[in-house]
Amino acid sequence: MAKYLDPKADVTFKKVFGEHKNLVISLLNALLPLDEGKQIESIEYMPPEMVPETPLGKNSIVDVRCEETGGRKFIVEMQMEWFPDFMQRVLLNASKAYVRQLPKGDD
Repeated sequence: MAKYLDPKADVTFKKVFGEHKNLVISLLNALLPLDEGKQIESIEYMPPEMVPETPLGKNSIVDVRCEETGGRKFIVEMQMEWFPDFMQRVLLNASKAYVRQLPKGDD
């Protein structure tokens, strides 16, 4: 039996990065090509589930979803195995997150 939990495992990843803001901030700042002065300083967690707006829509659950104080939103996913539909899933989740940021139009 392993002495330590694998941080790439789903449950461990969600516990580590979904409950410790300083760790997800450090991860995002290390991985994203952010200009000097644009580094992430604080975040607020958002619900990981993106419920569809229509009954026919697809429900999405991501590992970690957060927003920084400047309004930028981030989805953090850990994928240990490749599967054929992965890129479509990434595109779907990114599209949903983007659309939810758009201001509502007049009726």
